[in-house]
Amino acid sequence: MLAAPPGTAPRRAGRSAAFLPLAAFAALWAAPGAAQQVVRVPVSGTVEMGLAPFIERVLEEAADAGADAVVLDIETQGGRVDAALRITSAVSRSAVPVYSFVNMYAYSAGAMIALSAERVVMREGAVMGAATPVDGSGEKASEKMVSAMRAQMRALTEARGLDPAVAEAMVDEEIAVAGLVEEGKLLTLTTQEAVALDYAVEAADWDDALEVLGMAGAEVASAEVNWAERMVRFFTNPVVAPLLLSLGFLGLLFEIKSPGFGIPGSVGLAALALFFGAHQLVGLAGAMDVILVVAGVILVLVEVLVVPGFGVFGIAGVAALVAGLVTAQLGRFPTGNDIVQAVTVILAAILLVTMTAWSLLRSLPNSWRLRRSGVILGESTDREEGYTSAEVRSELVGEVGVAMTDLRPAGVGIFGEERVDVVSESEWIREGTPIRVLAAEGYRHVVRPADIQSAGPER
Repeated sequence: MLAAPPGTAPRRAGRSAAFLPLAAFAALWAAPGAAQQVVRVPVSGTVEMGLAPFIERVLEEAADAGADAVVLDIETQGGRVDAALRITSAVSRSAVPVYSFVNMYAYSAGAMIALSAERVVMREGAVMGAATPVDGSGEKASEKMVSAMRAQMRALTEARGLDPAVAEAMVDEEIAVAGLVEEGKLLTLTTQEAVALDYAVEAADWDDALEVLGMAGAEVASAEVNWAERMVRFFTNPVVAPLLLSLGFLGLLFEIKSPGFGIPGSVGLAALALFFGAHQLVGLAGAMDVILVVAGVILVLVEVLVVPGFGVFGIAGVAALVAGLVTAQLGRFPTGNDIVQAVTVILAAILLVTMTAWSLLRSLPNSWRLRRSGVILGESTDREEGYTSAEVRSELVGEVGVAMTDLRPAGVGIFGEERVDVVSESEWIREGTPIRVLAAEGYRHVVRPADIQSAGPER
């Protein structure tokens, strides 16, 4: 969704107002004598995979609505390299001119995004650079990733006719640029330095940036994340992802234990579909990851249902399942932190599945609702409900009677005037021996010789 002005009188550089869909602006912008139309896209916070489809959508909508330009309003400390690469690719394919406005700082992936635009405008006192990729511990990433980042920065600046060594020095501290940075230190450009190198032009604020770009008085529509993109980011959140996996596998486990196919299996498949669908939309999961997970599930089922014990099929299935779930969260250029996060999600899911299954196994047999519905059969049921095993005679515990028959170990005892089927706790008890009831377990009444003498009824 994009926000745009309702046609108020223009200020010196630009106008903005209440939020409206970009489609509603198409007619307004097409009106005779309409001002230039600019779409303002916020690139703030961490550059993550959910940002890429958002910018791709905005660029397509801006082109469809006939916008004159898109300006990326950048204020970020960086993020994922693969997300930045996807954004720069979208910018290069855009049918609408794309400019970037560095609103105070554009580090790492943010610098790459800024340099992908046709022109960079930097606010007074802003900085741009420090683009070397790092792993989860903050250390410099592998040479493979550094080389890819360095080449991308070089390509972006060469396309604009700029000195590529400056951009490469932002990525690799081994590159020195005379008068700017010595070997062993990363380059970060201030606004003044960037202007001197023709890497950027200076502007006091947003309105001044529009004037510098030759779009003073333009109508400005502000891009917003729509509900679908919010949902995708929600489902790929490291806190939500293990919940989806847990729900998915718990549903499938319950479905395996029950006949037919019903609610548990449907819920499980829906949860797994949300997990993989969301990760695929943001560019993390691919077809190979889904194939690995499906193959892993099939191998585990073969091990459980067909092959006795736990052997090659089970080990291969678990390995394929874990590998598919981890790689579905990594993308093209994962850092050490991305790998740790993916493994943490899987471990959290395993823990949740284990704890939930254990809790259900303990609580379900005692659920009166499930007993009443017939899902779980208790020790006894009403005659209308079906089979009755035996009534628990807890009042007999502690009572003293006499063995009416030899207990070897089962037999009959007399308690008052009632004959009761009993079983000896351990030893053989002769007929006529006083006995005491130790436990009443439905039809089973456990006895032992009584400590006190109690005369039984005459036989």
